[in-house]
Amino acid sequence: MKLKIDHKSQVPLHVQAEELLRRLIESQEYVDGKLLPNEVELSKDLNISRTTLRQSINKLVYDGLLVRKKGVGTRVVESKSLSSKSKNWMSFSQEMSARGIPIKNFELHVSWVYPEKKLANFFGIKDDKKILKLVRLRGRPEGPFVYFESYFHPVVGLTGEEDYKTPLYEMLEHAHGIVAMTSKEEISALIADEFIAAKLETNIGAPILFRKRFVYDNQDRPIEYNLGFYKADSFVYTVESKRE
Repeated sequence: MKLKIDHKSQVPLHVQAEELLRRLIESQEYVDGKLLPNEVELSKDLNISRTTLRQSINKLVYDGLLVRKKGVGTRVVESKSLSSKSKNWMSFSQEMSARGIPIKNFELHVSWVYPEKKLANFFGIKDDKKILKLVRLRGRPEGPFVYFESYFHPVVGLTGEEDYKTPLYEMLEHAHGIVAMTSKEEISALIADEFIAAKLETNIGAPILFRKRFVYDNQDRPIEYNLGFYKADSFVYTVESKRE
């Protein structure tokens, strides 16, 4: 199978390489778990750097399509062994789309703010430069059920002019070459204060599911600090664990 990158295209090289590799591993030659050619050969065939190639491979490893073994190489995962959904976390838009739930944005605001100390510590930055803050109030067409606040590391390169109505992590990857690889989450229970109650159209003191999400890229750099406030009667958070 001939692999060719279009170096004149506006599509980032790593995105093109990822798509070509997806087509390659779906071919009959690789469906049974064959090893990919080594990175030196692949990068030469594609006429891209090994760093760019690794970025594409990392995304496919994250998606459960490839697996790396030290001293062996990168192997295609057999179809019967694809990773479970618990390993493939998604953005809110992707989660709702997968469940067939129509979503409406009731509010969407972008601003630049000085990071609080906890944000500066998380990102490993100074607190004297502004970072992008994204606020979204979302829910079903009949009413909101979640309020999000997201803060982004300057390394992401956001300008504030992006289309934030599209799935966030897809936008980060295609517009800025940032692959959201790891999500670490903290979940707790709160009662709605006056602000959250007004946003979610519920009563002050109503139960709220509070989720903190810490997102890292494929180089393990922190890229997003996300706070989510969910109406408890409109959302169930399910955790699926698999013993291996």
